[in-house]
Amino acid sequence: MTVKTNYIKINTSRNFEIIDITSKINELIDINEGIISIFSKHSTSAIVVNENESGLLKDIEFSMDNLISDKFSYQHDRIDNNARSHLKSFLLSSSECLPVKNGKLDLGTWQSVFFVELDGPRHNRTVTLTMVGE
Repeated sequence: MTVKTNYIKINTSRNFEIIDITSKINELIDINEGIISIFSKHSTSAIVVNENESGLLKDIEFSMDNLISDKFSYQHDRIDNNARSHLKSFLLSSSECLPVKNGKLDLGTWQSVFFVELDGPRHNRTVTLTMVGE
C-alpha cells in the first residue's frame, strides 16, 4: 500500500461558483486502485459530488441563497461580513472520499466532483488530494 499527495490550485471569479474539478483530479491520480480524499483547505468553500447539468447547478445556487438568506443579520458579520459563506459551507462538506479504479475516479454515470466557492472571487484556493492504494 502506498500514500501519495497532490494539490490543485483554483482561482474563482464569482462570489458563488461551482467548478467541475473531475478531470483535474483524474489527471493527478497516482495510484491504480484504492481511495482518494479530496479536501478543500478553506472554511468558505466545499467539495461535493453531483450531476454536472447547468439547470441543476443554477438550482443549487438558488437553493443555497434561499436557505441562507441575506435578509438576516448574522453575528459573524461583525468580524468578516461573510457569515453567509460560512453557513453555506456548514451545510455542504469540505471533503469527499471516493474510490479509485484503473487509475481514475470510480464515479457513477452522471457524477462529477465540484469545488464550490462560497466567498469569492479568490485566488489560489487549495484542494488537497490524498491517495491511498496500489
